[in-house]
Amino acid sequence: MAEMTLVEAINLALAHEMQADPSVVVLGEDIAKNGGVFRATIGLLDKFGPDRVRDTPLAESMIAGLAIGMAAMGLKPVAEFQFMGFLYPGLDQIINHASRLRNRTRGRMSCPAVFRTPYGCGIRSPEHHSESTEAILAHIPGLRVVIPSSPARAYGLLLASIRDPDPVVFLEPSRLYRWAKQEVVDNGNALPLDVCFTLRLGEDVTLVTWGAMVKETLAAAKILEENGISAEVIDVATIKPLDIDTIIASVEKTGRCVIIHEAPRSGGVGADISAQISERALLSLKAPIQRITGYDTIVPYMRLEKYYLPNENQIVETVQNIMEFA
Repeated sequence: MAEMTLVEAINLALAHEMQADPSVVVLGEDIAKNGGVFRATIGLLDKFGPDRVRDTPLAESMIAGLAIGMAAMGLKPVAEFQFMGFLYPGLDQIINHASRLRNRTRGRMSCPAVFRTPYGCGIRSPEHHSESTEAILAHIPGLRVVIPSSPARAYGLLLASIRDPDPVVFLEPSRLYRWAKQEVVDNGNALPLDVCFTLRLGEDVTLVTWGAMVKETLAAAKILEENGISAEVIDVATIKPLDIDTIIASVEKTGRCVIIHEAPRSGGVGADISAQISERALLSLKAPIQRITGYDTIVPYMRLEKYYLPNENQIVETVQNIMEFA
């Protein structure tokens, strides 16, 4: 057992699955010789050779299309896009073909491809390097959208994603890549997809979040505890399909809910979670559901990033306000 960062856990999961399954291949821009922009694939070329670790041209549509063709022919490609803002040229292939292949062929074919990309802001990058537009992907039938928030969950969820017979978009919070280390066992045990992880039990309020915002949400929960408020923290982890049952059960217990995400507010996944809570657990609510989100604007340059991102003080203040409802 070793302590490692989230990006090291990604590398470990890739190496494990490539060793265990010769049909797994990785491809993307600068992922072979250079090990990727964040070094998530460092060392894989030396271990597995150029046939299974392939550098590609700067052509995201081609990367997505190539991965789909590989998957349709029996391989298990893991395609890396350098940043989420660079994923958009590949959406034509991902939305029109990867997500529809099983349905289009009435189950005769599937698309066991994983599309990896760093996402989110907070690392002092320009706009296209700081996107958090997971709601676009969550809206597409046939796509699974997974977002790890710790090294151990990154390892287990990536293993599960590679083994999944259908396409997975795997969004890696770049702000957490080297933020903290955690013990990770390289035992090949996958974590379940399509389920939320309850990171902290509580009685007074449910805090729902995912990705890098887990960091601020857990910090806020600790501050709230010091002030006599017990917060339950749920990491959604797979935003599509959404494990709404776990969230509903928590809200029925606490009676209050705050949803936190760094993506823009309008049309965000938080709005869908809020709607489903209202449909299924309205009579359990003691206060209105609250959302703490990024702004409906382009992510600003580095000097203003900290004003764009939600923080623990906002979470604490919001929770204290809804605690005043009877």
